[in-house]
Amino acid sequence: MKVAPFVLSLLFFQLAFSQKSITLKDCEDAMQKNNFQLLAEQYNITAAQAAVIQARIWDHPNMSLALNALNPEDKRYFDVGKNGQKAVAIDQLIHIGGKKRNEIKLAKSNVALAELQFEELMQDLKHELRQSFYAVFFDQKKIASIESQTAQIQSLLESYEVQADKGNVPLKDVVRLQSLLLNLKNDRIAIQKDITENKQKLNILTGIDEELTPSADESELMLTFNSPKYAESELFNIAKEKNPEYLSVLKQVENQELAVKLQKSLSVPDVTAGLAYDQVGGAFKNEVNFTLGIPLPLWNRNKGNIKIAEAELGQSKVNKDQKTLELKTQVNSSLSIWKEQKKEYTSLSKSINENLDLVYKGVLMNFQRRNISLLEFTDFMESYNQSTLQLNEMRKQLILSGEQINHITNSTIF
Repeated sequence: MKVAPFVLSLLFFQLAFSQKSITLKDCEDAMQKNNFQLLAEQYNITAAQAAVIQARIWDHPNMSLALNALNPEDKRYFDVGKNGQKAVAIDQLIHIGGKKRNEIKLAKSNVALAELQFEELMQDLKHELRQSFYAVFFDQKKIASIESQTAQIQSLLESYEVQADKGNVPLKDVVRLQSLLLNLKNDRIAIQKDITENKQKLNILTGIDEELTPSADESELMLTFNSPKYAESELFNIAKEKNPEYLSVLKQVENQELAVKLQKSLSVPDVTAGLAYDQVGGAFKNEVNFTLGIPLPLWNRNKGNIKIAEAELGQSKVNKDQKTLELKTQVNSSLSIWKEQKKEYTSLSKSINENLDLVYKGVLMNFQRRNISLLEFTDFMESYNQSTLQLNEMRKQLILSGEQINHITNSTIF
């Protein structure tokens, strides 16, 4: 008999500590350290930086060696001595027309683009993390409310079942309580499914292999997301300055401008310069010559590649205009949604939680004292449950709509 309490205490201890309470900042810090997508994306930056190093490197010099294989006069093979014949030449390809300069500039621009793409991924993952964090936080409040009501209804149902067996209460009252309890359990199942899915996202995003329980100050949250830190008229300009997806589109235009310059510079022929030594095959013995070569631009002036680069430049400019319009629309739409959510939330009485809980306790007490009927009680319980669920949902949606503005502007607007 003494073992049971100890076992129950041990089980409770394990259950309590199997979940990890975590703040939003802790989640974001863990994501930056552990998220595999971010770790993989960093290699793109490293690769782009390596491309800059490669762009600075000149081509290898070319060396050629010609040795006598057969001397037909003396009937000798490989006559390469002092009276024989050998020739050595070395030459270097020299890029002109700004090819190297343009290639290096384009490589540097690609590094900046890779960094913006990394920031864009970071921003998207951070937004997904915050959405899941706040969804779990408020959905757990819904679960807590439902479980509290379920415990009360379960207790009443057990009493009514006993009284129904004795014939003191009609069976329809038991069925009505069972129906109310079933509705509560169905609500709980649906909400718990959302919680499980969002917790899974939190685990993947943070790289933490534990069940995470979001922790936050609700009153501080609602105060923070009640008003933006910047004027509404400034949000679009802030988004244009900081939104990495939009900045990536601008960088693409710059990239294509550099690509056009590079292709045009490639139409300029390169020069090959070098030195050549010839033992006896030239006009003089031990002849040393300076060599210079340049291809004649008769057929290939790189016109096709230039036109391709110019077409891609035009496309990138159109994409920039399209993205500008999309960004402005996103800012206005997100701001409109947040305003609507704020309007609905602020229209509620500040004491609505206290009022709901106070009325709930009063109705429960009056029902237990038989001052109200079972029908009145169950109707109220259904209304109370829906009110608490909707209230938490309104709070969640207000914060999520504010987070959407933070995401689009890539700034702390709330």
